[in-house]
Amino acid sequence: MDLLDLFDRGSKWTMSKVSGAKTDLDDPTPCEQWKVRDVMNHMLDSQRYFKDSAKGKDAALPRGDTPPDKLAKDPVKQYDRARKATLDAFRVNGVLEKTGPALGIAFADQLVHGWDLAKATGQDTTMPDDLAQAAFQMVDGNIPDDRRGDDSFKPAIQVGDGSSVQQKLLAYLGREPN
Repeated sequence: MDLLDLFDRGSKWTMSKVSGAKTDLDDPTPCEQWKVRDVMNHMLDSQRYFKDSAKGKDAALPRGDTPPDKLAKDPVKQYDRARKATLDAFRVNGVLEKTGPALGIAFADQLVHGWDLAKATGQDTTMPDDLAQAAFQMVDGNIPDDRRGDDSFKPAIQVGDGSSVQQKLLAYLGREPN
């Protein structure tokens, strides 16, 4: 998998959801403790974490409680700058080899939170199939049971065998996929 391409395309899809959400900042989201504003702040803060980690900085991992307020007047431009800075940090020669799956985790995080924004603000929630498939491959079986039920991950939801890969991804991450 080309992680740079996945993050680029996935974060562009998510940026389109940021654009559609910028006027609904106090609406609730599928992340029960967070409003739209909180999800957007988390997406910015997590990109800061991944970017700084890629640069070898000692970065604090974002946690489940309310993220720091990072939103500026133009969330779309701010998100675009953050995603480009993350990509630039991982494009540096040798960074992907040193950081292991970090960019894949960042990709899945941004994609799923883009879905959260879309769901919360009445936008089309359909992810591109190849991005949903890649994100599911990144996370499937990789969330330890002891992380389920804390502020980071809800318990997985069971879905039928005929479910789409997007539904499987969302259900695995504790979101009602329908």
